[in-house]
Amino acid sequence: MANTIKLENTERRDILIASEKKYQAKWAEERVFEQDAPSIFEVPFHSTSPDILRSQHPKFFGTMAYPYMNGILHAGHTFTASKVEFATGFARMQGKRALFPLGFHCTGMPIKACADKLVAEVTRFGKNFEIPEGVDVDDEVGKETAMPAPTQTQTKEDVTKFTSKKGKAASKVVKMQYQFQIMLSLGIPLEEIHKFADPQHWLIFFPPLCKRDLTSFGARIDWRRSMVTTDANPYYDSFVRWQMNRLRDLKKIKLGKRHTIFSPKDDQPCMDHDRSKGEGIGPQAYTVMKLKVKEWAPEAEELVKGKISPRADVYFVPATLRPETMYGQTCCFVGPKLTYGIFQAKENEYYVMTQRAARNMAYQSIFSESIEAEMKTLAARNEQLPTIVELPGSAVVGTLVNAPLSVHTNGIRILPMSSVLASKGTGVVTSVPSDSPDDYATITDLAKKADYYGIKKEWAELEIIPIIKTPSYGELTAPFLVKKMKIQSPKDAVPLAEAKDLAYKEGFYKGTMLIGEFKGQQVNEGEPNVKDKIRNFLIEKNQAFEYSEPTGLVMSRSGDECVDAYIDQWFLKYGEEDNDWRNQVIDYVSSGGLNTYTTETKRGFEMNLEWLNSWACARTYGLGSKLPWDSNFLVESLSDSTIYMAYYTIAHYLHKDIYGKEPGRAGVTPDQMTDEVWDYIFTKRDIDEVVMASGIDPIALHSMRREFDYWYPLDVRISGKDLIPNHLTFFLYIHIALFPRESWPKSVRANGHLLLNAEKMSKSTGNFLTLQDTVKKYGADASRIALADAGDGVDDANFDENTANTSILRLFNLKEWCEEEIRNKSKLRTGPRDELWDRLFENELNSLVCEARKHYEDTLYKLALKSALYDFTTARDFYREATSAAELGMHNDLVLLYIELQALVLCPIAPHWAEYIWLEVLNKPTSIQHALYPSVPAPDPALTAQRDYVRTTTSNIASDKAAYQKKKGKGKTISFDPEKPTIVTVFVATKFPAWQDKYVSLVQQNFNKQDLSVDDKKIGQEVKKGGEVKKAMNFVQGLKRRLLDKEDPDSVFNRQLKFDELNTLKVMRAGLGRSTKCQSVIIVAVDESGSSGRVISNDDGEGEGKRRDDLPQIAASAIPGMPTFIFENV
Repeated sequence: MANTIKLENTERRDILIASEKKYQAKWAEERVFEQDAPSIFEVPFHSTSPDILRSQHPKFFGTMAYPYMNGILHAGHTFTASKVEFATGFARMQGKRALFPLGFHCTGMPIKACADKLVAEVTRFGKNFEIPEGVDVDDEVGKETAMPAPTQTQTKEDVTKFTSKKGKAASKVVKMQYQFQIMLSLGIPLEEIHKFADPQHWLIFFPPLCKRDLTSFGARIDWRRSMVTTDANPYYDSFVRWQMNRLRDLKKIKLGKRHTIFSPKDDQPCMDHDRSKGEGIGPQAYTVMKLKVKEWAPEAEELVKGKISPRADVYFVPATLRPETMYGQTCCFVGPKLTYGIFQAKENEYYVMTQRAARNMAYQSIFSESIEAEMKTLAARNEQLPTIVELPGSAVVGTLVNAPLSVHTNGIRILPMSSVLASKGTGVVTSVPSDSPDDYATITDLAKKADYYGIKKEWAELEIIPIIKTPSYGELTAPFLVKKMKIQSPKDAVPLAEAKDLAYKEGFYKGTMLIGEFKGQQVNEGEPNVKDKIRNFLIEKNQAFEYSEPTGLVMSRSGDECVDAYIDQWFLKYGEEDNDWRNQVIDYVSSGGLNTYTTETKRGFEMNLEWLNSWACARTYGLGSKLPWDSNFLVESLSDSTIYMAYYTIAHYLHKDIYGKEPGRAGVTPDQMTDEVWDYIFTKRDIDEVVMASGIDPIALHSMRREFDYWYPLDVRISGKDLIPNHLTFFLYIHIALFPRESWPKSVRANGHLLLNAEKMSKSTGNFLTLQDTVKKYGADASRIALADAGDGVDDANFDENTANTSILRLFNLKEWCEEEIRNKSKLRTGPRDELWDRLFENELNSLVCEARKHYEDTLYKLALKSALYDFTTARDFYREATSAAELGMHNDLVLLYIELQALVLCPIAPHWAEYIWLEVLNKPTSIQHALYPSVPAPDPALTAQRDYVRTTTSNIASDKAAYQKKKGKGKTISFDPEKPTIVTVFVATKFPAWQDKYVSLVQQNFNKQDLSVDDKKIGQEVKKGGEVKKAMNFVQGLKRRLLDKEDPDSVFNRQLKFDELNTLKVMRAGLGRSTKCQSVIIVAVDESGSSGRVISNDDGEGEGKRRDDLPQIAASAIPGMPTFIFENV
């Protein structure tokens, strides 16, 4: 069982946390994060345009999805919040007015469903939830809400449609519990839980906890702009009603019959956020064939006898996605171990199928009205639907049925197929072995083992005729793929799934009909296409009917298994219902109008926009705002949360508290916020008599319009990638419908889910942290560092507790070091700071400041952290060690510069630590939250190259000596004893070998700067002509590696060092001796021959300039910038 790590000594952490609490209180007191647009008194309302105003007063506006108020925030919420938080912190340092607001989402079913469960539990157990003796909680848990068996693992059914990966809700598997137990797990005292039976209590209880936890995290949130959703806040309620009215005016909302996921128990559509399981799952449309029974199998005949009128028709009803292939039906499959029912559909019409299929059909006007009404009543109570008779699948095997369109007009047989599941389709599957690899593999197996399966062999050997011709697989697609992929039996599930996908795609997109009325036409040709024409023909002839079901298991938050219902509903006309609207959104995403940061996010939007269709926007159960034109309905939770970012811009003008009980700056009442007033604020309507009739002071109207015009467009929306299929796509649709183009969102940044210690977060395993737990355990800044380090892409990130824990020590030690250096600054070196080490250090600080800025701009916070903290401290350590080895000591000015820059560049990620250093170590007069990002000189490439040379050379020599030490420890023969006094001689080449010049030219001629490619073929041919293949190719490969590593091509080809190597080594010599623990360091400049040279520097200075003609072979391997060396004992 995985668990979070336990901390032993917390003294350092507690010191850091105390400092964090101090500054959080100070920031709140000084209202540091409250940001306003330039007022109409500072900049008169009509004096300038919003664009010019923003250019004169730069701004940043970032948001995340407001959290749902049915619990406290966990580390996953915090990960998304951290992205907005870091972006906001950096924007402040760019001199922008940076706004990060946050509201509290309460709309939808979850709160109401939980409250209703508590009502039932209080009734049953009392306010103190006393479980009667003898009642086993584990056995009793979730009787009402027990989930059925999971659906089969399956490949995507309809390959012509996009389906999103499961979202967060869908990926969670939580053991069912009583609601009061869940509340206890949230830390709510038992005696308080009964209060949550009132859904409004959730809205009072959880928002303050959300604010508390984010404040303890150091979030730069403007809490004045917060609100709860639903009609609990009448101002927000008015805003949502305006939004829905305007969408209806624009004909974006329509009433009509649609297929939707529906909860029989709740008697309303069940959209993504109303689900405890199955987020992202939608309806799947099928064509159900009516295969009339001609002759029952003996066992089935006995079971049916006397229960159905001889005048009645009984049909097996297989569901298919491929009506165009029905000409090739050779049999029909059932699951031999499944239980089927014969359900009455109409007066003299009965269907053989599963309970699950009947439950779905009861909501699709397939049965007669009286039968449907009875079935709906039973379904709402989660009771079994009535059957005329129940039949085991094995009993119907051998039944003869008539298959519409099939060339086998004498009928086909019902045969067994063990992979048929009750949780998919109708539990009846028609077989077309010409085009379905599963069917072909199964009938082949049945024919081989007819006796084993208890069937007649000829039943499985009806002629397989060609139906569709494809360019890749010929006229018999399924037999071709089964043989090609060497599929041996129906149990080869993985290759069969792959073959099914290939067959369907090829058949639909490239297939040509070989039979029937549409012979010679392509399957997807025309509008409607051939597939749909055949489907329509079958339905017109009463040989088939439409049927739809959820593509997987969907459970509502009230614990009900959902169905697909064909009902009248108010829906938003996303997708093909309004192609012009869809194309506007697609164009905005695809043309680059919307910055998505990653190709994965952009592709996710594009695929979803092609797939997404109309969305039910109203329901009858839960919390929310009433539909303005039909108060029987509430606005659905994903439809009232699309443009609330606009509401943030003026929320503080409307109300002072999150419930809208006390009017805000504008002094307006909810009744005054008419649709026309919202139009004026958000959609550039002029002030006219209708707007003025609201009674709102024009100054207040202008001020609210100024706030919106200034803050919009939204600069970035940050959310988990699981929201692309719904919320984020709706967010784009509604912005584009309601606002002018200049107010459309500028960017969407999607992030992956958060793992904890490289594992999925789970309460049951103990691998789980709330935001409150995290901050209490590690403090805010250490937690923020671990979140920045967790990752930035759309792949899942990892919050590593070890990173958070080590960050405590890192921050504490760095704080202590800064304090000590300031206390002892009189001991630091003063005067000119022109030593090599000074210049290298200052240049590296400049380089890291620039690097970190670029990473912050690109929202790559893991890389920003590396530059701003890890590399910054590495640079300091190197400077400290180098100046100590040179017996110089650090320079006072550079130490102060380092401390100041370190505080500034780390401020977006670790603001509390930065604030402490800024105010209490450096004694700055105002908060670092008001400081700008440092402006430094551009790094000098020569000094950067020199620094890299110093580090690489020192590291190479030290690690080589350590390697000798290891060899000695293993008893291997070595050329010197590293434990005895040692001399290291460093060999430096002053020129590149002449033979290399022609190969440099060769590579340069065959290098493509555009795509950083090298023509290896041409180079190889030329090298072979030179007669020194091995030596030359090694050299060429070295050049190629440098180019592919994006080193400046001019630097690679010109082969000019940007610094004086010999002088650099002279300065390094003393430090080299100490870092490598060598008694003496000798530097020798090697002649072009490689066998001789002269001494440049040694310990006593004597012999400098002396020639040496006996250089070891390794000296010849030195090239400029890459010295060689040898160890010897004294």
